Amino acid sequence: MFVDQVKIYVKGGNGGDGMVAFRREKFVPNGGPAGGDGGKGANVVFIVEEGLRTLVDFRYKRHFKAHHGEHGMSKSMHGRGADDLVVKVPPGTIVKDIDTGEIIADLVAHGQTAIIAKGGRGGRGNKRFATPANPAPELSENGEPGQERNIQLELKVLADVGLVGFPSVGKSTLLSVVSAARPKIAAYHFTTIVPNLGMVDTHDGRSFVMADLPGLIEGASQGVGLGHQFLRHIERTRVIVHVIDMSGSEGREPIEDFKAINQELETYNLRLMERPQIIVANKMDMPEAEENLEKFRKEIPGEYPIFPISAVTQTGLKELILAIADKLEDTPAFPLDEILEQEEENTVLYKFEKEEPDFEITRDPDGAFVLTGAKVERLFTMTNFERDASINRFSRQLRSLGVDEALRKRGAKDGDVVRLLDFEFEFME
Repeated sequence: MFVDQVKIYVKGGNGGDGMVAFRREKFVPNGGPAGGDGGKGANVVFIVEEGLRTLVDFRYKRHFKAHHGEHGMSKSMHGRGADDLVVKVPPGTIVKDIDTGEIIADLVAHGQTAIIAKGGRGGRGNKRFATPANPAPELSENGEPGQERNIQLELKVLADVGLVGFPSVGKSTLLSVVSAARPKIAAYHFTTIVPNLGMVDTHDGRSFVMADLPGLIEGASQGVGLGHQFLRHIERTRVIVHVIDMSGSEGREPIEDFKAINQELETYNLRLMERPQIIVANKMDMPEAEENLEKFRKEIPGEYPIFPISAVTQTGLKELILAIADKLEDTPAFPLDEILEQEEENTVLYKFEKEEPDFEITRDPDGAFVLTGAKVERLFTMTNFERDASINRFSRQLRSLGVDEALRKRGAKDGDVVRLLDFEFEFME
C-alpha cells in the first residue's frame, strides 16, 4: 500500500515537578531548602530513514506521546530528563501544522532530524526560590506541559526524473523496461494510481531514479481526476520526461496532449515550467506514428528534444536514457519554496510574527468571566496549588500581568466567577 498523506497527533513530554524539601540531617542545624528540580520532558523528533518509501505505518499508529521528566527529589537531587521519542519517516516528508498551516519541516536527506513537539522544562524546587528575605520557602513549580500538535504528513516522491503524460501513453511500460520496477500495467485509464519508482542504470557508471507518476487529465491542477495527488509528486523532480502516444491510438491528437499537459503544469505551479523537458514519442511501432511525428515536429519549438521510441519493442531506449543522464548532470535541484530560493548561505531571514496578548477575557452565557491565553494557562499549569506559598505567587503573577485591573474594567465585582481552563475562582477586590 502506498500512503502519501496522513494526519497524526504528537505531544512532547511534560517536565517533572519540582519538590519542596528541607535538609534534616544530624549535626546540620538550619539545613535550609533541599528540593530538587524536575527533569525535562522528552521531545518528539522525526528522523529520515532511507529505507522507508511510504507513510503506511502512520495509518496504524496516529498518536505519539513522549515520556515525561522525573520529578525532583529531596537532598537537592534533580529528576532525570526523558529520552527523546524518535519517529522514523521516509525521505521527502513534509510536516505541516494543521491548526496554523505552518510548514514545520521538510525532511529530504537520510539522517536529517527535526523537533516536531518540544518537551516541557522541569519545574523548579524550593531550593531555587530561597532568598535572604525568605531563606526557607515552601514553594515549588510543577513541570511545564509539553507541546502538542495536530500535524499532517505529506510525502513527495524523491525522484530525479518524472514521467508525465495522459493515461495509457506507455509511462508504466517504459519504466518497467528501463529499470527493475514492476508497475501494474493494463489498457485502461488510471492503471497507475500511485507513484512507482525505479533505479535506471545507464551502463556507463551513471544512474538515476525515475518515477512513473499517475496520469494527468485536463483540469488536474484544479483537482480533477487524480489532480493534486499527481502534481504534488512532480515538484521535486529535476527533469520532466513527457511521454506522448504518437500513434494517437486513444483517439487524441499528440500535439493537443502536449499542450494540455503543459497547461496543467503551468497552472499548478509556474516553477514547474522552468524544469527541462524531454519529449518521448512512444508507440512508434504502430501505424500513423511516423506521420504524426512529422506534424508534431513542425508545431513544437526546437527547444524540446524529441526521442522516438517503442517501449514495447524496446527500440530507441539507449539514446533516451543517455540523454536523460546528460541533462541531469547539467540541471541543479529546484528549491520548493520561494523563500528558500532567496536565502543564501550565511543569510539570516527575519520574519514578522504578531505578538499574542498575555491573556484575553470573555464572558460565558451564565455571566462568568473566562480567562484564556497561552501565558496565563502556562503559569496556571505550573503552579502547585497544594501549597499556600505557590497560590500566593500565582496571584501576584496575575496581578503583575494586569489581569485584576482588566477584570475590573470588564465589570467584575466581589464574588464573581472567573474560569481558567477547567477551574473556577472567585474574584476578590
